[in-house]
Amino acid sequence: MSEHQNSKKKGNVPWPTKDAMEQIYDMKLWGGSDSDFYSGTGSHHPEIVDPYIEVVTSFLKSFENPLVVCDLGCGDFNAGKELVKYTQKYIAVDIVAELINRNKEKFKNDKLEFHCLDIAADDLPSGNCAIVRQVLQHLSNAEIQLILPKLANFRYLIVTEHIPEGDFKANVDIISGQGIRLKKKSGVDLLASPFNLKIKEDKVLLSVKSNKFDGLILTTLYKTA
Repeated sequence: MSEHQNSKKKGNVPWPTKDAMEQIYDMKLWGGSDSDFYSGTGSHHPEIVDPYIEVVTSFLKSFENPLVVCDLGCGDFNAGKELVKYTQKYIAVDIVAELINRNKEKFKNDKLEFHCLDIAADDLPSGNCAIVRQVLQHLSNAEIQLILPKLANFRYLIVTEHIPEGDFKANVDIISGQGIRLKKKSGVDLLASPFNLKIKEDKVLLSVKSNKFDGLILTTLYKTA
């Protein structure tokens, strides 16, 4: 068995992420029309997306020399498409091949690249800043732990997670797929056990609370150690 194949297995059980994500889009489990891909409310509701684009744009524009950004789990690219112009290069990654092929046809820009990769199993493109937007919340702890050493190669991380409001037990494990830890009154906290991400500093860029959904959608900027 190759190193790549082995990295995608826990014992003899393959990671379910690729199949799960393909099923989500095939069966429209996050909504959308029959004719196109749709990455759910978190990627389309103006109350969530508009302030996110505003704060990330402000961060990207603060650099005299634009950053190379890697969007890890770019989905249907409804949010990412608004950020490309503020970067030196924007590399958008997703695990679903048909989605990446669709994005390549739909979004054209000299600064923009799309790659089909499994961010837990595959090597990641290099860059200054990684965007991980409502991705880790769908992954098991084991997969997140495979991703974290790769994130340490970026100077900046912008991580968005849907978490419970108030105090909660962080990082309760789940099986990778459509659901998130909110159903278990938990959420991903990269600074807490078992992840214990080493950083130089962190700053909350955005916290969105709405009566349309439970919990908070929290966007945090991390500067790595």
